[in-house]
Amino acid sequence: MDISTLVGWILAIILIVNGITVQKLGNFVDMPSILIVVGGTIAGLIACYPFRILKDVPKHIAICFRGKKYNIPQTVDQIVDLAMIARQSGLLVLEEKAGEIKEPFFKSAVLMIVDANDPDKVRAVLERQVESMMTRHEEARGMYLKGSALAPAFGMIGTLVGLINMLKAMDLSGSGGGSTLGQDMGVALITTFYGSTLSNVLFHPIAQKLGVRDNEEILYCTTVIEGVLAIQAGENPKTIREHLLASLQQRQQDKLMKKSGDKGGDK
Repeated sequence: MDISTLVGWILAIILIVNGITVQKLGNFVDMPSILIVVGGTIAGLIACYPFRILKDVPKHIAICFRGKKYNIPQTVDQIVDLAMIARQSGLLVLEEKAGEIKEPFFKSAVLMIVDANDPDKVRAVLERQVESMMTRHEEARGMYLKGSALAPAFGMIGTLVGLINMLKAMDLSGSGGGSTLGQDMGVALITTFYGSTLSNVLFHPIAQKLGVRDNEEILYCTTVIEGVLAIQAGENPKTIREHLLASLQQRQQDKLMKKSGDKGGDK
């Protein structure tokens, strides 16, 4: 589980409340301002995106807390093991091993090379799947980026509403209309506060975290693609490992290569 998003939200709330002070917290609760900013932002998102994307909001939040789903070193080990089996017994033996693979993309990639498909065709099909996945992820991430832009915009709308009402009240102050001056000024300022908070504490962090998860999945998929194509080409398992680990940080590469060497020495 990845709690960094939750920790960030809690810290942001604590720091904001600390700046306001608990005694004056009630001054920052204004229902008309909430309706303008929160309601307006939600309405804007509904107008911008179809319900097939909007209904996945709980899923997106879960992804932010899910933690790292893909273990690249473990995947590389699986690919190397499959490469060793393929060199010893042929590609057809991998069909049985594919049944043990739980991840759908990895499983389908192995089955494609078992069926003796043309390598270019295998790469094209798998890369098309990755591109479709990236498009879906970009749509989801874009919704939160749009939310981070809409929230301050509706905050500004609320500011204009409050200022207009305040100026009207000043014109009517002679006839008793000035009694709403403080309330109107409060709406004008608090809406900007709400908009900035929603944008920088909620929407933008979610968009960034979804981007991180997207990059992790892309790295996983490209590792699988390069790995299965190397197996199909009959490359040396050690060469496959070195090639696939090249995408990791140097420190991780050294650790994994040393671990691999230790295993080889034990045999």
